[in-house]
Amino acid sequence: MALIEIKNLEKSFGEAFRLTIDALTFEKGSITGIVGNNGAGKTTLLRLLLDLAEATRGEVIADGRKVAGSEHWKGFTGSYIDEGFLIDFLKPEEYFHFVGRLSGLDTTGVDERLKRYSRFLGSGVSGKYIRELSSGNKQKVGIVAAMLTEPRLLVLDEPFNFLDPSSQIIVKKLLEEENRVRGTTIIISSHNLAHMSGLCQRLLLLEKGRLIRDLKSSADDIGEIEEYFALQAG
Repeated sequence: MALIEIKNLEKSFGEAFRLTIDALTFEKGSITGIVGNNGAGKTTLLRLLLDLAEATRGEVIADGRKVAGSEHWKGFTGSYIDEGFLIDFLKPEEYFHFVGRLSGLDTTGVDERLKRYSRFLGSGVSGKYIRELSSGNKQKVGIVAAMLTEPRLLVLDEPFNFLDPSSQIIVKKLLEEENRVRGTTIIISSHNLAHMSGLCQRLLLLEKGRLIRDLKSSADDIGEIEEYFALQAG
């Protein structure tokens, strides 16, 4: 059963770029990866899913209702696109409690949930303001805040960016656990094919605003995507 449906979706930026997706669904409990070179439209698609950009035409439907102009989907969605999502004059602990309160969690509830992310967060975020953190630690704070409320839908743009190799492996395991234990529907974009192939059940390949491949994350399909990028590299 689909949690997200896209119908005749288009986003134009003058003559320079147009994202066009006629029909696409994301099934409940699935992990879908969106891949493509820079400028393919990955972030634009995620922003349309989250009503952060206004579609030129078409619609995104979440759990049976249009995303644009409604609020219902926000209660079951966690997301992180970039550090613009963060409140940088807060400390991470303050930010987590703020996010928790918006979802009805008290301080004790937030602290209890944060225990599962302690290894991922490490000691580098404690006691500092978010604006003082490295890009990698800001990324960690954003990802944890998105997962903190145990959303039914989790949307992440480039979650492996800025993270060291150990942290990349940890976040991949956290996402797998989120999906396995809570049945979370996960949609992520990334340039990291190695992590995407081991994490996602389905891969969508975008090129210049068009969906050109909708593949399972099998060895043959990963090979097809790698071949595509090799051809693009010349």
